[in-house]
Amino acid sequence: MPSLGADMEAGTLVEWSVKPGDTVKRGDIVAVVETQKGAIEIETFEEGIVAELKAELGRELPVGAPLAVILKQGEEAILEAGSEKPHVEPPAPPQAEKPTHTAAPAPALASAPLASPAARVRAHELGIDLATLAGSGPGGVIVLGDVEGTVAPREPKTKKQKSSGSPFEEMRKAIAAAMTRSKQTIPHFYLSETIDVEAAIRFLEARNATLSPDRRMLLGALFVRATALAAAKVPVMNGHYTDEEGFKPSKIVNPGIAVALRGGGLVAPALMDVATMTLEDTMSGMRDLVARARAGRLRSSEMTMGTITISSLGETGAEEMTGVIFPPQVALVGLGAPHLRPWVVDGEVVPRHVVTLTVSADHRVSDGRQVARFIAAFEDAVQSPEGL
Repeated sequence: MPSLGADMEAGTLVEWSVKPGDTVKRGDIVAVVETQKGAIEIETFEEGIVAELKAELGRELPVGAPLAVILKQGEEAILEAGSEKPHVEPPAPPQAEKPTHTAAPAPALASAPLASPAARVRAHELGIDLATLAGSGPGGVIVLGDVEGTVAPREPKTKKQKSSGSPFEEMRKAIAAAMTRSKQTIPHFYLSETIDVEAAIRFLEARNATLSPDRRMLLGALFVRATALAAAKVPVMNGHYTDEEGFKPSKIVNPGIAVALRGGGLVAPALMDVATMTLEDTMSGMRDLVARARAGRLRSSEMTMGTITISSLGETGAEEMTGVIFPPQVALVGLGAPHLRPWVVDGEVVPRHVVTLTVSADHRVSDGRQVARFIAAFEDAVQSPEGL
């Protein structure tokens, strides 16, 4: 059981995506674990053959508890030759099934129905197989109402049930615990700057003019790219700090992107190695992350490998936001919504769209000078959108 957050102590195994005899490689999804922040797909970091599933579905397991045993080819051969146990678990049946799975590795994943975290939790509580339900959410995703609608006729809600905590309340508890720990243990300091984003907005208008809605780019993609480029230039803003090892800068920039979930809650999955992406790839990756976050299909690596977080209020909303750092990261970029304001350009006052950027930083790792360099690099990138 991996740790999927600074305050995670245990998780509930809700789904296996493999079976004994399956061949897996690094990055394959092997299981789905339910945490306070929703359903997370667990990836394997080993290659080999699944020898045994040690954990039972529906069981809550502490971080570090064994879930499955994966054997490399050589290890399998040694076991078969050196002990009687492997003969109780004959290699022949798995080998017979393996070609089908190897030829089409996707079906094991595809067979798992898409469902929101809340729906997964409620279905698990009621013992309902999600595969028997039809989803009414975007793209056929099973939502909480689909599960509740199934049981409503035969299990009317009581006052006690109505007052019980919802999955989103559990998520809020997890967020509160993580943010409380962050504020208590990380010496935060903040720097803000209001940035002229008129060039970025005009760039997007020209680019999106002839594109269909599903291919249009959002201002958030430019902010993510600008953050990645700025973090690459100021490495002290990009990495993890732990009491055991101190600060470890990351060689790549994996921005965690704060995603508001429908119905409540917030997650910040990471988009991997954004500094090497194109602007189009960044936008595509963001769409994918948001869709999977809201469908309850994030991966464990996306929840643990973020190196700096971006939280944006989008196209409308408040002018300014000051965020709390997600441990063990050392910085968070908060962006208010664009607002039209009088601005001085070449000695004249003109109307311009501006955005207020606020960086929350860890004083154990950086100081005002480094954060100011980061803000300057971010501003340069946003004001030259063609170079993103």
